[in-house]
Amino acid sequence: MTAATGVMEIALIIAFLALALGQIMSMIRLVLGPTVGDRILALDTMVINGLGLVVVLGIHQGIQIYFEVSLLIAMLGFVSTVALARFVLRGDIIE
Repeated sequence: MTAATGVMEIALIIAFLALALGQIMSMIRLVLGPTVGDRILALDTMVINGLGLVVVLGIHQGIQIYFEVSLLIAMLGFVSTVALARFVLRGDIIE
């Protein structure tokens, strides 16, 4: 194991822990959020944290499929956030 490999492993562990902590904090905000807007923002943050966790896992394992999965998660997260926000604002998603 070279020094660069050791530094990379430490950086991946720190990134994983930071993203996991962010995911837990977002879950708390999702449950306790006083307004619907807070809950929507927490859900969107959870999608971003989940995306980061998948990317970090892909880097750690060196498997390319995780990056394609991360693109799917990003698209679904964006569409779901927009749909939920439109539902809250207008009461319907498709006019």
